[in-house]
Amino acid sequence: MKKIERRTVVCLALTLLLLLGLGLFVVRFFWDGEDWASFAANRHLYNSQGQLSVGRVLDRDGDVLTWVDESGNRQYYANQTVRMATLHAVGDPNGAIGTSALVAFAGELSGYNFLTGADNPFGPGNDLYLTLDAHLNYVAYQALNGKRGAVGVYNYETGEILCMVSTPTFDPANPPEIQEGDEQYEGVYVNRFLSSTFTPGSSFKTVTLTAAIENIPDLFQRTFTCTGSTTVGGEEITCPYAHGTMDINAAFASSCNGVFARLAAELGADTMSEYVEKAGLLGHYSVDGISTAAGSYDVAGASEGQLGWSGVGQYNDLVNPCAMMVWMGGIAGGGRAAVPHLIQEVDGGIPLPSLPFGRETGALIQGDTAQVLANMMAQNVVQTYGSGRFPNMDICAKSGTAEVGGGKQPNAWFVGFLRNADAPYAFAVVVEEGGSGASAAGNVAARVLDALVNGD
Repeated sequence: MKKIERRTVVCLALTLLLLLGLGLFVVRFFWDGEDWASFAANRHLYNSQGQLSVGRVLDRDGDVLTWVDESGNRQYYANQTVRMATLHAVGDPNGAIGTSALVAFAGELSGYNFLTGADNPFGPGNDLYLTLDAHLNYVAYQALNGKRGAVGVYNYETGEILCMVSTPTFDPANPPEIQEGDEQYEGVYVNRFLSSTFTPGSSFKTVTLTAAIENIPDLFQRTFTCTGSTTVGGEEITCPYAHGTMDINAAFASSCNGVFARLAAELGADTMSEYVEKAGLLGHYSVDGISTAAGSYDVAGASEGQLGWSGVGQYNDLVNPCAMMVWMGGIAGGGRAAVPHLIQEVDGGIPLPSLPFGRETGALIQGDTAQVLANMMAQNVVQTYGSGRFPNMDICAKSGTAEVGGGKQPNAWFVGFLRNADAPYAFAVVVEEGGSGASAAGNVAARVLDALVNGD
């Protein structure tokens, strides 16, 4: 009898383990089935060259950016500039760009769903509509004029990314033979907008100013004097020229390094770190499952002077362009912004959505502070950048000229948003070794926004 009882216990334990294993498999199958089905070794979806042989990628207007011909080979849009401008969003035929639609959204393109697997009963793959405007990407690519960098524009109310360009790039219809160490194609497989971080320069002063507005009661009653050089904690903080005596509005408009270094030192490392994190510049955003690069603000053990430089957007500061764009959207939205996304629609099957749309960030900034900051950024345009460069736009902006060392020209930033009721757009532009943020990156932003708001 005891032997039978022991065997019964063993059988029950094995049955329980079997059920647990089956349950784990079902859960994994539900969550990871799409990745399993779209694995590059699946010859049902990939041709002998390892190219995804199903599905079309289209822009928001229905322009077909890539498709598969009758021979199973991937083809691309007729215009070479459009192909190069949309490379990092659409992808190369060999799948070398991991954040592109042909890789990241292979499950959606295949028509995979939990019930029918990868056998799409409606045809050879799905039509994947991106939120991107191919023409806007074309304009941004031309505006970069061969410089390395990134351009992003999105609707901060809906989360739709309208423009996402990363350079350097290449023609996916005629991929070059890229040799190791070829400077022309350095980092070409990386989407700089989603997956890179850069020293932000003075664009970061929007964060320092936010912290100062909320923690220094007499900020708007103070006056500051800039002689071109300010000593903070025994370290010299330099400006391009002497700004003279000014209030905080003028200090922000003239982007005085000395003033913002003093503010950061006064606020302290803990407060500064708190506001950088709250602004969303240290975490990741999930763009339809594609994780953006996390920024960095490391002031642990920093001297007072180093902390001052961090408040200027130098020292160890690193920011992802997509996160910066969302931060701008948060200011425009009165504290919160939509989380960006790239998928507009999947047509042709019944795939299960990987992530819901319409998600919002947490509170990036207090509502009343956002309004004050937005007004100050609008004055920047009037007093410093020139509102004539942005016709028919109620634009709020901040430039950045980020020193990167090594004898290189500074990286140029231009970030901001529009307050037009019919144009709720936030943007971030970074031009590597571009020099002046207001000039180099500002000119790129002006051309892209003009095409978006006013047409060609």
